Amino acid sequence: MDLSPIQKDLASKCYSAVADTCDDLMLKLASRGIRYQDEWPFAIHLLGHVFANDLNSARFLWKSIPLEIKESRPEIAAVWKIGQCLWTRDYAGVYDAIRGFDWSAEITAMVVAFSENYTKKMFQMLNSAYSTISVTDVAHFLGMSEDRAIDYALQHGWKLDSSCKMVIVKKPKTVTERKLDPSKLQRLTEYVFHLEH
Repeated sequence: MDLSPIQKDLASKCYSAVADTCDDLMLKLASRGIRYQDEWPFAIHLLGHVFANDLNSARFLWKSIPLEIKESRPEIAAVWKIGQCLWTRDYAGVYDAIRGFDWSAEITAMVVAFSENYTKKMFQMLNSAYSTISVTDVAHFLGMSEDRAIDYALQHGWKLDSSCKMVIVKKPKTVTERKLDPSKLQRLTEYVFHLEH
């Protein structure tokens, strides 16, 4: 069985394409009647859906994996644990699931990339949802110790009020461009001219 398209995505760190590549390859193999389940990289496939934030596809893939394969490959269950935590919005649980398994060399880089992306996503969520937030909550949402969460927040321009252990969120500046349409300017000029004369 040729899994080189999947290996190519992993080698090029194009993790957002892994799920689609796996889906396409799996459909091709199934349509040809080739038995693929025993050698199929289910953990990578499942993590590809999780990485793409396609939890419905991850859930359906999980349900389609034969029980004996789930039981014989604990890494598949470890990836699914991440998916379950995402599904239930257990933010700290996502980090616990990531840190709670000794990942194989084949999937480690993808797990690290997912963790970094997830941390950035959570930080952006906090940035848009809060003006002030406790250090404890920042640490919870980012899956870090309080000291590391403070450092991370300060690196991104937030300010610490150490007297009450609160972090003041730095809101991103919104830049709005106003493009002036020449035809509108012409109409405005004609209107003003008409009023004056």
